Amino acid sequence: MPGITLEDTVPNLKVETTHGKIKLHDYFKNGWTIIFSHAADFTLVCSTELGKMAAFPPEFEKRGAKLLALSCDDVQLHNERIKDVETYQPGCKVTYPIVADPNREIIKQLNMVDSDDKDFSGNQLPSRALHIVGSGNKIKMSFLYPSTTGRNMDEVLRALDSLLKASKYKVATPATWKPDDPVVISPSVTNEEAKEMFPQGFETKKLPSGLEYPHFTRV
Repeated sequence: MPGITLEDTVPNLKVETTHGKIKLHDYFKNGWTIIFSHAADFTLVCSTELGKMAAFPPEFEKRGAKLLALSCDDVQLHNERIKDVETYQPGCKVTYPIVADPNREIIKQLNMVDSDDKDFSGNQLPSRALHIVGSGNKIKMSFLYPSTTGRNMDEVLRALDSLLKASKYKVATPATWKPDDPVVISPSVTNEEAKEMFPQGFETKKLPSGLEYPHFTRV
């Protein structure tokens, strides 16, 4: 997939949103940002995603993260679309800004272009992409789905929890990890270092290779 990817810096674009004009790096300050694209306004799958995301801001805020949506329609259409989303998902309010990109320039710079999906005029549409942006305005994780598949917001939250653990401790999270599960100590950490860094202790799995890995602990 061409364009910006993991550990690349997101360009400091000035964008028009439903909350007014913003510069991306200003918006990214002091925390994490989940920036996600959807194909177009008034499409059903995208409406379900926007509605589900509208239910999650408190969970993201607890983790120091903000949401930023993006579509190729203009601000006026976005605002009209929000009414549909909030009606479709009763009790949810779209409190996060939605970026307008009618010229399809921002989706190119953020690597959110669907190479196959086009509108009735033949213009490219955004892919169903999501970047988690962390320190240094860098992309720490990306998801890419086809237009036919809506995202799982619980997985986005789980992935953010994993990134937060990894950024605070020298650990990684194993397959199907959940926030209360054990984590894996980085292989670069020696046993002696692990004893100092993780005084709560750790467990070493004995494997046929004879190597002393992985180390599991809780943080």
